[in-house]
Amino acid sequence: MAAGPLDNRLAFDARSLDALRSRAAADPKSAVRETARQFEALFMQELMKSMRATTTGGGLGGDDTAGAQMGTEMLDSQYASQLSGLPGGLSEAITRHLERQMGLSPGPIPHTGSANNTPPPLAAQPAPTRIPQLGAAGFVQQHGAAAREAEAATGIPAAFMVAQAAHETGWGRKEIRHADGTPAFNLFGIKAGAGWRGPVAEVTTTEYAGGTPRKTVEKFRAYGSYAESFADYARLMKDSPRYSGVVARVSALAAAHKPTEAAAGFALGLQGAGYATDPAYADKLGRVINTTLRLQRSLN
Repeated sequence: MAAGPLDNRLAFDARSLDALRSRAAADPKSAVRETARQFEALFMQELMKSMRATTTGGGLGGDDTAGAQMGTEMLDSQYASQLSGLPGGLSEAITRHLERQMGLSPGPIPHTGSANNTPPPLAAQPAPTRIPQLGAAGFVQQHGAAAREAEAATGIPAAFMVAQAAHETGWGRKEIRHADGTPAFNLFGIKAGAGWRGPVAEVTTTEYAGGTPRKTVEKFRAYGSYAESFADYARLMKDSPRYSGVVARVSALAAAHKPTEAAAGFALGLQGAGYATDPAYADKLGRVINTTLRLQRSLN
């Protein structure tokens, strides 16, 4: 059987529900679309039933016999199934709503005055990170002041740096920690090279070699506070020849009030300069920048 719509029936019997559950496990977005289509078909069938009830004779050709009523209901079901799932219809709105509820798409970010400004320990929340998530607004608020100081030093918009910190740490849930579990306050994944004289944290991380991910133990810089992390990141961006072109271009675009071009230039520039080995780093960072900008607007 093909992997398209389950069939032309309204699939709310036991077998069809089992099929939807199986599809949801393998392809959740496809299952959401099919569920939305069937909800729309149900709604349309009930609408046609109500319209027929207001006319004389609800059966085919005005015949009110049981057979005619059954034929009418089957015809309405067929029409409803054929007309559901069309572009711009009710199923599209239902799909968007269900995808947001299931975390399959970001959706609008509500303003919350009770955001948690302290990232919870990763062990306390084993669920996979989704964006946006509980505490994302708190993350933006928590690091806003330090990011603005880094912006004054580099010209890189504060929102871009907060977004990069969010991407590197999973919105604070996957921070680099020492062996005893205490935070290293390293928000940007900066490694401890030969010239680093400060404390370090050794952790297992994922690096890409030739596009293939592999686990490796690396030494990362450790700080006394998040503010120190932002300050060290600003020094790296400003003083390293490796990133000077990125900083100059992004700060110029930001000063010219071209946020879209600045965001793209920042993400692509960092990847091009080799900030991370992930070949999809620019695309991932760009999405988090967009989320962070929306969060900032919702908090203002």
